[in-house]
Amino acid sequence: MAMGRRFSREPRGPQVRINHRIRVPEVRVVAEDGSNLGVLPTDEALRRAQEVGLDLVEVNPKAAPPVCKILDFGKFKYEEKKKQREAKRKQTVVEVKEVKIRPKTDEHDLMVKVRAARKFLESGNKVKVTCRFRGREITHPERAQMQFEAFLSKVDDLANVEQTPLMEGKNMALVLAPKPQVMQKLATERSAKERERPIVPNAGGDEAPIAEPAEG
Repeated sequence: MAMGRRFSREPRGPQVRINHRIRVPEVRVVAEDGSNLGVLPTDEALRRAQEVGLDLVEVNPKAAPPVCKILDFGKFKYEEKKKQREAKRKQTVVEVKEVKIRPKTDEHDLMVKVRAARKFLESGNKVKVTCRFRGREITHPERAQMQFEAFLSKVDDLANVEQTPLMEGKNMALVLAPKPQVMQKLATERSAKERERPIVPNAGGDEAPIAEPAEG
């Protein structure tokens, strides 16, 4: 809240000019209560912010003239970080995991591979199922197709076929993707965990988790 010559130096995104760092002759000002004060000389806008113990923050530098708001810069940074965290939470990083089988993989070993694939899919990852041929096995691709059909029957509640079986050299592979309801469930679970995580602003206006008491 102090009117010092503070300056945001966030490692990502554009720098935010505040207070004396705003060096244009005039700015369009939005007051602390949200009202529009119109275009004012920058010195006058800064004085108005100082009178209420807040900061003058440039929120739209590309406007003509730039738009500034009178607000608490520490709180502003805190809210921006909340938005960034929310956006990051909504982003899902999908990896492609690989499961390898053989044309002659027996039922027990196939189920081991199926369980691994189900875990990957439940975690929101795609799965590439690769059938590896040896020697003259490649002359009987129908055996690989049979293995894929057996595999798919055991994961069809979780996955859609993104890529049908294709030959890749001496291998045949298909790609499975989690069904939309799987991804929706994951997003809901992440949101619930995020809401349960207690956050308090630290002295610098950033967020910090509340420390849990040690056991014993």
